[in-house]
Amino acid sequence: MIGAGRTHRDTGQQGAVTVAGALGKVGWKVIGYGFAIPTGILVRKVIQASWTSVVGSDPPKNPEAPGTEWKEAIAWAAASGVAITVGRMVASAGAAKAYKTLTGHLPPGLEEGGP
Repeated sequence: MIGAGRTHRDTGQQGAVTVAGALGKVGWKVIGYGFAIPTGILVRKVIQASWTSVVGSDPPKNPEAPGTEWKEAIAWAAASGVAITVGRMVASAGAAKAYKTLTGHLPPGLEEGGP
C-alpha cells in the first residue's frame, strides 16, 4: 500500500500521499517521454514534408553519403537541427506545465525562470 505509515510533511497526517510524492523523478521522466515521443514524430513528419515541398525532392537519407551534395547536406542538417531543437523545447515546456498542474510545483531540476 503506497504511503502506509508515512507522514505527510505539510499536514502531519499518517498515510497521506501527494501527487508530487507519487510522481517524483520517475513521474517526471514518464511525463517527459509522453510529450517527447509524439512531438518528435510530428517534427520529423513536418520537416520532411516541408523539405519536399520547398526543394522538390525527398530529404537526404544519409547526408554523409558520398553521393550527397554538400549544399544539400548542410541545408538538411541546419533545417532538421532547428526543427528538432524547437520541438524539444516545446515538448519540454509542455511536460513541465503538465507536471506543475499535477503537482503544484516544477519538476525536479527545473527552476522558475523568465520575466
